[in-house]
Formats: sequence, C-alpha cells, structure tokens
Amino acid sequence: MRTLDPTRTALVLVDLMERIVALPLAPREGGAVLAASLDLATAFRAAGAPVVAVRVERPNVAEQPPGSGLVAAVADAADEVVVKRTIGGFHGTGLHELLRARGVDTLVFGGIATNLGVESTARAAADHGYRLLFVEEALAALTAEEHRAAVELNLPRFGEVVDRAEQLSLG
Repeated sequence: MRTLDPTRTALVLVDLMERIVALPLAPREGGAVLAASLDLATAFRAAGAPVVAVRVERPNVAEQPPGSGLVAAVADAADEVVVKRTIGGFHGTGLHELLRARGVDTLVFGGIATNLGVESTARAAADHGYRLLFVEEALAALTAEEHRAAVELNLPRFGEVVDRAEQLSLG
C-alpha cells in the first residue's frame, strides 16, 4: 500500500480520446484502460486530489479528426484539461505551471499509449523533478511488446510501476 498526500498528488490521464480508446490496443483494450482510469479519477476526486486530462491536437490542420475529443466521462472527471500538440504533455502546454500552482509534486499516470504519450509526458515530468507512479492496469499501447518494454524497461527508470491491486491510498 502506497499512501499519497492528496494535496501534493495529481492524476494525469493521457490521450483518453474517443478515437484513441477505440484503437486495437494491448495488453488490454481501450475500454479496460478507460474503466481503470475512471476508477482512479473517482478515488482522486473523493480525496480532493486533482485530475488532469491531457489530449492531443494535430498542429497546423483546419479541423481535428473525428473522435478527437476526450471521452465524455474523462472530461467530466477532469479538474483541468491540457491540450498538447506534441507527443508529451509538458512542452508548450502550461502543465508544469498548473501543477506547481496547486502544490503538486507527485504524479500518477494512466492513459494511452504507454510508450508514446504517457512515456513522453513522464520523461518531461521526471526532468521537472516530479515523483512518478504508473498504474499498469490503466495503460495500454498499440502492441503488447511496446507496452511491456515501457512498463518493464523504461518507466521504472523515471518512477514506479504499480498494480491497481496494490491500492494507492490517498490520505
């Protein structure tokens, strides 16, 4: 059991957009990632910890592809929405300033894709000095191999990969 201070911890949900959740993913389908992420969001909101949803917009296009909005339940659960135009959620978005203004120094991640948007955002977060946790059940990638490489090799270099069964405690 990991106890986190809800006044210093934020949940960051990456790219839980309709078109991305609908992609063929592994090791679990997007609906399972979405359900695990929403469970986390409910717990964070109940503890008074902020939930930040990060979504991507393609730069230099007149119109975003269909399904580019956040899944409605994610938008409803988010205290803040950050729009990125790169793979990671920090560059040019104001995410760091938003988190610092709230006194946040610990980030818990869920989202898609483990090895792309989540990992890129985590690398920048580590550069900013945040403590990082990754909830494995709330992550998926385009292939099982990409997901496994991220959770077994890359993400542990920046933080801690945890199972939802380990029950993160906010309090």
